[in-house]
Amino acid sequence: MEANVSERLQFFAKLYNVDTNPEVGMWFLYLTVLALSIVVFKLGFSRRLPLLKALVVYIFLGLGCTVLTFFAVFLPITEGLLIAALILIVYKIRLYQSKKEERQA
Repeated sequence: MEANVSERLQFFAKLYNVDTNPEVGMWFLYLTVLALSIVVFKLGFSRRLPLLKALVVYIFLGLGCTVLTFFAVFLPITEGLLIAALILIVYKIRLYQSKKEERQA
């Protein structure tokens, strides 16, 4: 019973051909996970921080994304981050609209 690795890959891992070109594919997957993590962090959790503290936060975010990238090959990490980013974008748009209506009233 032999398992075909390419069948078990998640969407972004297949998109970036992690099974056939692992070096470039993993870098693209890492950059995707990092970008989506930054978007989710900025939309959902960040506050104004001094430059040095923000730099430390983003360094640790980058290190954490390294681990998440390895999980993202076979688990839907990137897809979950994409959904979280979309939900937070919709939330921020609705929040902005309600605050705009509140100011007008």
